[in-house]
Amino acid sequence: MSLIINHNLMAQSAARNLSTSYAALSDSTRKLSSGLRITTAADDAAGLAVRELMRADIASLNQGVRNANDAISLIQTADGALSIIDEKLIRMKELAEQAATGTYTSDQRIIIDSEYQAMANEITRIANATDFNGIYLLNGNLSSSTHDGSGLVSTGKLKVHFGPANDSAEDYYYIQIGTCTASALGFGGSSGTPETTRNLSPAEIVAANLGSNIQASHANWSAGNVFYDNAPAGVRSQFEDQAWTEYRQVGVKWAVLRDASGVQHALCYALNDAYIANPGFSFTVTATTPGTSGAGASSISTQELAQQALVTINNAIVSKDIIRANLGALQNRLENTISNLQIQAENLQAAESQISDVDVATEMTEFVRRQILTQAAVAMLSQANSLPQMALQLMG
Repeated sequence: MSLIINHNLMAQSAARNLSTSYAALSDSTRKLSSGLRITTAADDAAGLAVRELMRADIASLNQGVRNANDAISLIQTADGALSIIDEKLIRMKELAEQAATGTYTSDQRIIIDSEYQAMANEITRIANATDFNGIYLLNGNLSSSTHDGSGLVSTGKLKVHFGPANDSAEDYYYIQIGTCTASALGFGGSSGTPETTRNLSPAEIVAANLGSNIQASHANWSAGNVFYDNAPAGVRSQFEDQAWTEYRQVGVKWAVLRDASGVQHALCYALNDAYIANPGFSFTVTATTPGTSGAGASSISTQELAQQALVTINNAIVSKDIIRANLGALQNRLENTISNLQIQAENLQAAESQISDVDVATEMTEFVRRQILTQAAVAMLSQANSLPQMALQLMG
């Protein structure tokens, strides 16, 4: 190689090697200081994509654990309220047992009944007041078998979401809690008469005063219902395009129709064949007298009612225990779910670490090697820069 002064090729070569070694040293420094093998997409584009998906799933699973813990807190809130209701039911049965014996007078049973009623009212108050984060738990809001999450507030059964996707078998399930008011548990009725069905004579129908004693009216029914469809053709023709209105009159369910001339006709509610209270027509009418829920359990003011209440309260305790048992099973399931989610997150974190984290021992070895190369390149660049000066000795 010639001794020249216009170009310092050895210095250029040393500078290039220095640049390469210094860039590698910088890369090692970045990895060791961050603890990550992949800090930019240039380090490992495919590995970066996999890592980010794993990180998203890990974050979702950790939030799912918190969601499940919140659901457990909700269940514990409901169960705590039900334990108080349990105490009230036990006291109510104790009072019913006391009133059921013949050694008390009617006045004394009325005194016993006052506490009984207070316990029933307190059960309803607890059921209507128990909430978690504004979600009422025991008043029937969560008792529906359907779930509607389209609004600002979900209705029906509560959806607990804990998985990273939206597959029903893996990522969520529902909490459904029955209504726990006194009436829902079976002792909120006022009369205790069961629902009965009987045939009415034409005289009973005609004698009914349809203008008075009407307690409630509901939505109009258009032609094309069971009354219209099952009436004879001659009758149907009279009632074309007329409005049906449902009434409850004196405990009997009615359907009333005005024909084109304004005459009001009374028909049976929910029957295939109907008697029309108008001369010239004769059909069978079956009237249903609705009963009240919790027959015999709404009061223990008499010995007979107190004895009936013993059975009803037993049924209420069973109904309440079924709700508590379901809540307990859900809590156990959620606790198992939390354990599974934590294991998933842990294993996924380990997999993400294998892709993302730097092996410090290996990288440190590379760092030392690259550091030595950089130092050597710097030294050789210094020497190469001084070599052209040798030409001056020949020129002296």
